[in-house]
Parts: sequence; structure tokens; C-alpha cells
Amino acid sequence: MDSSNSEPLHIVIMAAGLGTRMRSAKAKVLHQAGGMTMAELIVRQSLRLAAPERIRVITGYQAEEVEHVLTPYGVGFARQTEQLGTGHAVLCAREFLEDKPGTLLIINGDCPLLRAETLEALLATARRPGVAGAVASTMLEDATGYGRMIRNAAGALTAIVEEKAASAPEKEIREINTGIYAFDAARFWPALKQVKPDNPAREYYLTDVVGILNAAGETLLPTVVTDRREVLGVNNRVELAVADQVLRARKTEALMLDGVTIEKPETVTIDADVQVGADSVIEAFAQLRGNTRVGPNSRIGAGAVLRNVTLGAGAEVLPYCVLEDTAAGEGARIGPFARMRGGNELGEDVHIGNFVELKKAKIGNGAKAGHLAYLGDCEIGGRTNVGAGTITCNYDGKSKYRTIIGEGCFIGSNATLVAPLRVESDSYIAAGSVITHDVPPGSLAFGRARQCVKEAGAEIIRRKAEERKAKG
Repeated sequence: MDSSNSEPLHIVIMAAGLGTRMRSAKAKVLHQAGGMTMAELIVRQSLRLAAPERIRVITGYQAEEVEHVLTPYGVGFARQTEQLGTGHAVLCAREFLEDKPGTLLIINGDCPLLRAETLEALLATARRPGVAGAVASTMLEDATGYGRMIRNAAGALTAIVEEKAASAPEKEIREINTGIYAFDAARFWPALKQVKPDNPAREYYLTDVVGILNAAGETLLPTVVTDRREVLGVNNRVELAVADQVLRARKTEALMLDGVTIEKPETVTIDADVQVGADSVIEAFAQLRGNTRVGPNSRIGAGAVLRNVTLGAGAEVLPYCVLEDTAAGEGARIGPFARMRGGNELGEDVHIGNFVELKKAKIGNGAKAGHLAYLGDCEIGGRTNVGAGTITCNYDGKSKYRTIIGEGCFIGSNATLVAPLRVESDSYIAAGSVITHDVPPGSLAFGRARQCVKEAGAEIIRRKAEERKAKG
């Protein structure tokens, strides 16, 4: 939070529009970049400057959805029920903010790359003695379509002229308005009330405030942002992809500076909230999504996808695993090609091998399931070994049931465990068995047909097949 100036700060975030150029039924600010919505990214940067109760988000199109996403951050909302321009959008927050002294910061909700440091520079300019406000600008080689920043000889801002109203000399100006403003609140609100919809669109333009304040003898200053990507916003899917790429590059750089090795960082996908401990290694094309937490000295294999996963120190996820909503303890080893569908808890030194699928499974310390198993709705005790091809039959077509396996058990290959079922500690299940009843501690259980061998039986079968074929 900004402590460089004791002057109160209030923030308005403009998030009411649809964004027609996105070609989407979803509100523009709900599209994601870097692993979270654009609205969240802006709110998070704003929270570095002001407390949540000092932040007001203007919502309109899909207001309920936008507010649902942002409510956990504690910010407030104001509804713009009619799309009557940027000035009208800010007016929708007037009843909450008009009597609040200090500085008013106005931000567009579609600028996912905007950093708090850039906003702090804008605020520093707006808070200079004798200054009524500041406007963030940037320089473009081709400024077509943008409002031009008109300065006087002293460099102060006198007006923002939109493309349609610009003269030929004004159209040559490369400095453009970004739509990000910081105003002295006491001077801003009276000026905003004077804005009229005197334009073909019959809308209230926030840019008119600049001319009104200038006419009143107030001083406004531009603040040039050198990285135009921060302030120009996202208007289509191409620009969204660029923003996503930049945010992910920032994330991988931060992790590497914190001691994480990332092989081919341009290929990995790591969301904003992911945490990775020092001396961990992330191989090429891995994806770490959501609230994933990786302990130190861990390794994430090539092509692995982790979403909301917690790994203890020294854990290893081998290539091409897919893990969701799973926690694993220190030294756990998973994969390759393992799948964890959600609700799994793995203890320390657990080994889950290739083509093993887990769902709502609790696996004790040192337990192993090395190959080709499905373990769902189950609890498996420490040091138990689950053989290849084992299945917990947890669903009867209507309801789900649990399988409980104690510590130190040996489950033979291709065992079928029909839930609800308990296999107590130190028991053995013979390979190929179908187990339908509970197994007491230290027992050997098997349930399979007795083997029968008929000598020369294969030749008889082949001969009969040939006779049937000859008959047509």
C-alpha cells in the first residue's frame, strides 16, 4: 500500500463494458491473462496502493459475474446500467466518493499489464503543488484512432482531442491518451458535473474534464509511460495473447531470480499465484496452474500439468502427468503418465507410477502403486504395495463406496476390490483375485476360479473353427 504520501487515495476501476472486438459473449474483463482475469489483475495492483474499501469497481455488462470474481478482494462496486460514456461511468460512483478528499485514480479494467509502480509515478505527478491532475500518456508511431495529448509551451496538458475532431497538425501528434487519470478529488467532481453529452454519440466523455479544468486555470500534467503495452489495454484475442505471454515471462523471471531452474522458460505456463521453492527444477512445456505450491528441491517433468497441487520438499512429478487438487508429502514420486483427478492426499515417500489414476485417494507414507491401477474413493495405509492392474470398484451405478486398506499390505496384480471393503493391515491379496468381503489382519485372501488345463485343447479349438469356416 502506498505510504509515500499521506493524502488519501481512492481508486475507480472501469469494468462495465462488453468489449465487442473480443468477439465473445463474456465481459472483456473476465477474460484471463497470466492465469487470472484482467479484472483481478487490475484489482491486485490497485490493492498495492489503497485499502479495499477505497477501491470502487464500475460494473455493467455481466455485472453479477464480475462482482462474483472480485468480491473476495473486499472492493466495492457501482453499477453503470446504461453505457453512456466514460464520464458517466465515473459518475455512477459519485455517491460513494464525491465527499472523499484526496486523490482520485481512474483506471481501465482491461490493462492486465499495468503495474503499481507506473500508477505511483502518475500519482506523484498529480500530487505536485499547484497541479489539479495528471494523465498517463504513451507514444505511438501510428496514433490513428487515439485521442491526442495537446500541450502548451510549458508542457502542461491543455486538452485531449479525439481523432474525429483533430485537425491535420493535431493528427501528427504521436502522444496519445491512455484513459488512466489521477485528479485532485476536490477539483475533479465539480468539473465532471459540467461535462455535457455534446457529441454525436450523446455520451459523457471523461476527456472533457481536462478542457474544463484547463479553462478554469488549473494545471494538468501528462506522465509518459514508456512501455505502451502497460497502458493501451486489451481489445482483441491477439492482444490478450500478447498480454498473457508478457505476464508469464514476468512470472518465470521472478521464479528464476528466486532460485528455481526453469528449462526453456519460453515453453512453460505458470500462473500468477503459483509458488515454487528454491532449487526446484521445472522442465520444458510443464504447466503449473491455479494455487499450485511446490516445495524446495522438487522436480516437475516435461509436459506435466499441475492445477491446485501442493508438493512437499524433494517431490518429483515425472513427465506427462496430470494432477488436480492433490497434495503430496516430501519425497513423493509420481509418474510418468499418472493422473490424479482431485481430492487426493499422498504422504511422504509415496510412489505412484505410470498409468496410475487416483481420485479421492488417501495414500499413507511409503505406499506404492507402480503401474496401471485405478484407485478411487479409497484409503491405503503406509508401506502397502498395490500391484499392477489393481482396481477399486467404487461405483455400483448409483452410489460411490470406499475401500480401506491397512498398513503393510500386499495387493497382488490384477486384484479387483469391490467396495465397500476393508482390507486390514499386514494382509495379502492374491493376484487376479476378486475380493468382495472384508479381510482380517494378517490374512491371505484370494478369490478366483481354479485353473483347469486340457491337453491338446488348443488343437481341438482350431480344428472346429476350420470346420465351421469350410461349411460357409
